[in-house]
Amino acid sequence: MNTESRSALQFARLKNLVEHVYTNVPFYRERLAGKGVVPNDLKSLADIAKLPFTTKDDLRTTYPYGLLAVPSAEIVEIHMSSGTTGIPVVCAYTKQDIEDWSEGMARTLAASGATRNDIVQNAYGYGLFTGGLGAHYGAQKIGATIIPISSGNTEKQLMLMRDFKTTVFTCTPSYALYMSEQAREMGIDPTKLGIRAGCFGAEPWSENMRKEIEKAWNIKAFDIYGLTEITGPGVAFECEMQYGLHINEDLWYPEIIDPSTGQVLPDGEKGELVITTITKEGTPLLRYRTRDITYIIKETCGCGRTTRRIHRLFGRTDDLLIIRGVNVFPSQIEHALIEIQGVDPNYLIIVSRNPQTHLDEAELHVEVNIAAFSDETKDMESLRSRIESVMKSKLGINIKVKLVEPKSIERSIGKAKRVIDKRQI
Repeated sequence: MNTESRSALQFARLKNLVEHVYTNVPFYRERLAGKGVVPNDLKSLADIAKLPFTTKDDLRTTYPYGLLAVPSAEIVEIHMSSGTTGIPVVCAYTKQDIEDWSEGMARTLAASGATRNDIVQNAYGYGLFTGGLGAHYGAQKIGATIIPISSGNTEKQLMLMRDFKTTVFTCTPSYALYMSEQAREMGIDPTKLGIRAGCFGAEPWSENMRKEIEKAWNIKAFDIYGLTEITGPGVAFECEMQYGLHINEDLWYPEIIDPSTGQVLPDGEKGELVITTITKEGTPLLRYRTRDITYIIKETCGCGRTTRRIHRLFGRTDDLLIIRGVNVFPSQIEHALIEIQGVDPNYLIIVSRNPQTHLDEAELHVEVNIAAFSDETKDMESLRSRIESVMKSKLGINIKVKLVEPKSIERSIGKAKRVIDKRQI
């Protein structure tokens, strides 16, 4: 679809959405009234800037059904966030919402090269988490054979990959690396399993981590993006060019804003991603602030798709660590670590505040890989010093580094926990 036709479609769907929530969701009717906006005020797509933002706090305060925009009898499925902090956020789906979700994930898998001839092993968690069923629905829509193994049970994962000749698999990037480690410990060479591609998301990961995964498995590793509040995975995806994630913007309309002012930024400028669910029926959202930091890539993509792309995520505004006035994202640390020979991309950042000086202190626990691990104190001291030097150069702050033994940092079958913040702020 060309830009003009897509913009016309997006505007028509936006108008319908605003009328839908204005009529059916008291929360949004009040919010729109607070901005002095009624549906007829929308004259062009640019008028989306007149609409109020929605935040995760709004979803929590309206839990569980405060944002429902259809009668409950029309809801066929409910998902929600893990609820590890605060009240969980709810996403309710009508039959058409499931169809749109399936379409988004079908495009995601197809962009990785998956077809009806593939065997897709889905190691995202099933249940209230959206990852498992999102990938499941997408694989079904393209007609692929799906192995719905869910997350965990790594030995069985690898056995099924070998026995059923899996060609595509889906999971978090950190779990993909963990599985490759476990495979080698079991005497299985993951590069010989015949897997061609992997679709990885649900946590930030760097370009260097992609290279590690691709080398470990001898595959192409594709970044995918989604979030429970919007629909789940399938919102955006990488194509064969592996540069930027195509947004399914006929279903979910993107904006980039200045996170401090809320001002809409032009394509190419880094800021916070905001998404409006222009076709969602069950729990539609106006201008949802994702807290993810990225920018919209100006150039057209060599793959031929005309949808706009977002750059791979730089981090999240709520994952942002401010250490002695310096902004640091964990993904920056990962990116720097993978360039250092002798360490593995498994790390833990512990941030605390010195009670005497009231200054922030950061300690970075880094795993030494087996090949580089040494009983020689001078060797380990040299490596530790080198890491501290790289961190100072890359991040602009001093971070104390503690080297730890191989495989001593807890692995995760879901989102890896990278930060422990002990400050009372």
